[in-house]
Order: sequence, then C-alpha cells, then structure tokens
Amino acid sequence: MIRSLIAAAALAALSMNAALAATAASAPAKAPAKKTAAKPAAKPAEPEAPLSEGQLAAAERVMTGVAECEFKQTVSVEKEAAPGHFKVTFGKLSFTMVPQETTTGAVVLVDKAKDVEWLQIPAKSMLLDQKSHHRLVTECQQSAQKTAAN
Repeated sequence: MIRSLIAAAALAALSMNAALAATAASAPAKAPAKKTAAKPAAKPAEPEAPLSEGQLAAAERVMTGVAECEFKQTVSVEKEAAPGHFKVTFGKLSFTMVPQETTTGAVVLVDKAKDVEWLQIPAKSMLLDQKSHHRLVTECQQSAQKTAAN
C-alpha cells in the first residue's frame, strides 16, 4: 500500500512538472523594458531679489581672501562685481553667495540654489552643506581670524 501511495505521489509530481513546463512554454515572451523618459530640463534660475540693507551691511563684515583649513585644504572668498555677492571656492566647487542677516553677529554667506553656507565667526570659519547636513570643511582661518584666536 505504501508503494502505491509513493508511486501515485511521484506520478502527480511528474504531471505537475509537465503542466508547469507547458504553461511556461505557451506564455508570451516578455516585452523589452521600456526606456525611461528623459528628465525635464532644470528650471531657469529665477532672478534674485535685491539685497536688503541688512544684507549689504553684513557684506561689509565678510573676510575675503584665502582661508587655511584642516587637512591642508583652503577656501577662497572673493568679492564679485554685484554688491554684496561673493564667490566662495573650495577645491573644484564654486559657489555664488550672498550674506544672510543674523542676530548673533556671525557672518553667514548663503548659496540657496546649492544649499551651501559659509559661516565666519571671530576664531574660525566653516563650509556647510545644508542639504546633506554635514560640514564640507571646518577649522578654516584667515589671517584676521588667526590673530583673534591667539
């Protein structure tokens, strides 16, 4: 009796395998994957609003020149032709920044398009990536900051 049960189970398994193979053979071939549509072009930059008097006053306190940072890195801060605008360069990265008004006395330059900030306090400066919430470089000092730190 056990032999007949085993034989019946084996026959059922073979029948099931044959049915699955026939179904797979008769199934239509999959269509090739569709190509994804190209991403739409980036929005053109909106014209910036004119800087406020507070921003222009903060621009007067921005330290320009080359700041020496940790791990022998440097950040360059240069005035641009437009009043209150600065070019901040770190390695191959370059940002066009404007001052942000603060209540703390710290100087903060912001590139809103790239979510990057350059923060200057009396003893040091740092470049912050606000999008990923980390510091690109820190412990930067320009000559005036080196004097203040000592």
